[in-house]
Amino acid sequence: MSETGYRVTHIDEIPEPAGEKEAGEPDWHAVRIHFGIQSFGVNAYTATQEGEIVGEHDEVEHSGTKHEELYYVSKGSATFTVDGETIEAPAGTFVYVPDPASIRSAVAHEAGTTILCLGGTPGEAFAVSPWEQKYDPASAS
Repeated sequence: MSETGYRVTHIDEIPEPAGEKEAGEPDWHAVRIHFGIQSFGVNAYTATQEGEIVGEHDEVEHSGTKHEELYYVSKGSATFTVDGETIEAPAGTFVYVPDPASIRSAVAHEAGTTILCLGGTPGEAFAVSPWEQKYDPASAS
């Protein structure tokens, strides 16, 4: 933390956590880990090419949480699919998925598309998801 009580970082300066990455996978910006945020979940993804940017998942079986999620397309455009319905999401679009059991995914229409993802379980203190714990040494107990 700076002496001023805040930190500023450009998204391109947030390194991806170490690990295997397959060709064509989006860049993962581990925003929560980078800043040490403990009160809410937040990550961002930038497409390296047209294609999947948010993998198909729910927030019950796949993540081990019951998060509601808010996605924000900050650059480019994407098509979200939530429970079989498609949503066109150009830059500036929010997509809110309140039901943790809803199946959701997103496909980027172009390289550089960037999506910010925020999540948490209503009525509960934030806990790091089992999926993210393996990348965050600070969350290991």
